[in-house]
Amino acid sequence: MKRNSQLSDILHVLLHMAENDQPSTSESLARAMQTHPVALRRLMTGLREAGFVASAKGHGGGWVLSCALERITLRDVHEALGAPALVSLGFREDRPQCLVALAVNEALGAAVQEAEAALLQRLGRVTLAALAQDFHRRMAAQGQGWHRLEEHSHDED
Repeated sequence: MKRNSQLSDILHVLLHMAENDQPSTSESLARAMQTHPVALRRLMTGLREAGFVASAKGHGGGWVLSCALERITLRDVHEALGAPALVSLGFREDRPQCLVALAVNEALGAAVQEAEAALLQRLGRVTLAALAQDFHRRMAAQGQGWHRLEEHSHDED
């Protein structure tokens, strides 16, 4: 089963946008994430509604950050994406009649709820500014310079 990488993908895009001194087009962001621009725009919609990004059409247009990285937590981004499930642990039966299945589902359901609550709490303590700082520290440690998004391929990170 393929894991949902939307949160990771969007965090990656937002950090690229933070490094750009000009708007980033859907096409360039989608190319860097190896997805279709329409799929990227769908993900960006929630971020725009949350006030984290803005977009402009036409020549010179594209996506820009609309608030400081210090104000955006990973939890904020997760919620702007529609708060998809963080833990994907399935149940053998959704509405079991079997008493064993009921016991298993209750135990697993409680564990999933606890894990998601802990994960959301942790995501709420990490800002995009902290991610950007970590990125810059890693880049300096490797002696690398920043590459523009247009030169970027997802495999280079």
